[in-house]
Amino acid sequence: MKRSVVVIGSQWGDEGKGKITNYLSEKADFVVRYQGGDNAGHTIQFGGTTYKLHLIPSGIFNANIINVLGNGMVINPRNLLEEINNLKSLGYDCKNLRISERAQVILDYHLELDALKEKALGSGKIGTTKKGIGPAYTDKTSREGIRMVDFVSSDFKKLYSEKLNKKNEEIARLGGETIDFEKTYLEYKEIADQIQEYVCDTITLLNDGIRNGKKILFEGAQGAMLDVDFGSYPFVTSSNATSGGVCSGSGVGPTFIDEIIGVVKSYSTRVGSGVFPSEFEDEVAKDIRERAHEYGTTTKRPRRIGWLDCVVLKYSTMVCGFTGISLMLLDILSGLEQIKICTAYKVDGKIITTVPANNKLYEKCEPVYETLPGWKEDISKVTSFSQLPENAKHYIERIEELVGVKVKCFSVGPDKTQTIMREEIF
Repeated sequence: MKRSVVVIGSQWGDEGKGKITNYLSEKADFVVRYQGGDNAGHTIQFGGTTYKLHLIPSGIFNANIINVLGNGMVINPRNLLEEINNLKSLGYDCKNLRISERAQVILDYHLELDALKEKALGSGKIGTTKKGIGPAYTDKTSREGIRMVDFVSSDFKKLYSEKLNKKNEEIARLGGETIDFEKTYLEYKEIADQIQEYVCDTITLLNDGIRNGKKILFEGAQGAMLDVDFGSYPFVTSSNATSGGVCSGSGVGPTFIDEIIGVVKSYSTRVGSGVFPSEFEDEVAKDIRERAHEYGTTTKRPRRIGWLDCVVLKYSTMVCGFTGISLMLLDILSGLEQIKICTAYKVDGKIITTVPANNKLYEKCEPVYETLPGWKEDISKVTSFSQLPENAKHYIERIEELVGVKVKCFSVGPDKTQTIMREEIF
């Protein structure tokens, strides 16, 4: 029996991780976020209602599940409290929420510096969400950050005063508006008083759970191609969005991980700058964008559209060690005459089948496509693989052949009930 399952985006984020995590969480005792911050956005739909989460794990809707914000996260306490209060207003008391005392805190100066530095990059901008993620991780790495254990303690006032003085000098040099200490400290003190009850030693909590036979679902944010080490650098996030980030971001050792599910959108999307070889923009792309509501949960920016890129998918499978695939939004491809899959890249007259580390070389890559016949049928009500049109079945089987990993489940609509399991994961 599988006890610990990881759900990871295999592309550039926005693959539908929230939905499959929410579905799998019904069998879990813990759901854990282990990296990133509120630059992530997970949309979940069930019971005719759509919910949008940015920090809190997707298992929060089940009072029997403990939801953990892990030590690998960077957390904006103001936005966290807003998300908690919003969930409470909808009838979810959030008593099942836990926050790692080792998680880093995003403060106002991180947001200000994020915006100023992005502006200074001009045409070379990264496409950051300006949520302060990068500056917060920078402070963590340079050992200048403030952790949750400090934020909710009596030491915070002195720490914050010291850090803010330095950060205000930097903000002033960059032409920004400095931050008032007294005003923001009082706001943070009030927030700390309200979230202190959730802050605890989540490392011991999770490892005790494993020893007691509990099931843990690890929920990734962003996607493998946005990983700071393995993604299309420098157009990446500031954390490890691949499977390696699970252990360092939660305190659970790798020997306890049983399954790693790669979430794959049935086509490709990307928000912001960066290489995107299979991108196309025509009436088909516009139709996909509108039918799938391809606009950022966090940024509201229209997502760039591309065909499924199996070079990317094979690469993310390699660096994450996927044991299965969850194929999302298959229904969006219904009605297309033809569907393309990128199987290789052509660059400088050569065919390559992996993602180049050199970004300039990656920019030169042209997709090599395989064209498959589409299907006209509405598949939103199918309940098994056997009920799919033959061409839809062939599309799934071809992905399995190209990647070498089984599609263990697929989605035919936004609701949780429109998730078809081909093999039990938990």
